[in-house]
Amino acid sequence: MSTNMPPAPSGDADDKRYNRGMMLRLLVIVVVMFAFGYALVPLYKKICEITGINVVTTRELYGTSAAKNTQVDTSRTVTVEFDSNARGPFAFRPVRNSMEVHPGEMATIVYEVANGQDRDISAQAIPSYAPKQATQYFKKLECFCFKQQTLKAKEGREMPVVFVIDPDLPKDVKNITLSYTFFEIGSPVAQTPQGRLEDKPAGGG
Repeated sequence: MSTNMPPAPSGDADDKRYNRGMMLRLLVIVVVMFAFGYALVPLYKKICEITGINVVTTRELYGTSAAKNTQVDTSRTVTVEFDSNARGPFAFRPVRNSMEVHPGEMATIVYEVANGQDRDISAQAIPSYAPKQATQYFKKLECFCFKQQTLKAKEGREMPVVFVIDPDLPKDVKNITLSYTFFEIGSPVAQTPQGRLEDKPAGGG
């Protein structure tokens, strides 16, 4: 019965030749695999260019640079004003009162909160918008309002909100107010002042 197995090497000289041959084959395999992996990078980029697919995304957060968003409407500017209401034993405010953004542009606002009590406090933020019609066009990508916040005794914290104004925002809306009511969990909650915000004119300055 015949087999395809190579004959076993005999003698020291044959062993050395066999080992050198095997090492050479392994080196060739490693080089070919490395070259193949290296060639995949430009090939992947070329495929992305042809198909228009880009799975790598970046964003602007705390001043870091972000990839250019081709959906930004640079012909328009919207003034976003920031408001805060505390319903509990803590201080709560935005680090700035307003900013100007282009629709489609990613932006970040930071709110500060400080617990002056000698006990831990759990709290929740509820947002509201003015004018009311702007609500559906205000897209929050990151927000402390997505979950409850627990503040340790005497703890202070900075909490970012990353947002984008939808380019489909009606042309007559030039000002938007984002207001947060931050209330302690387990304590009576006052009514969020949406009436005051919604009464604000849509295109007001």
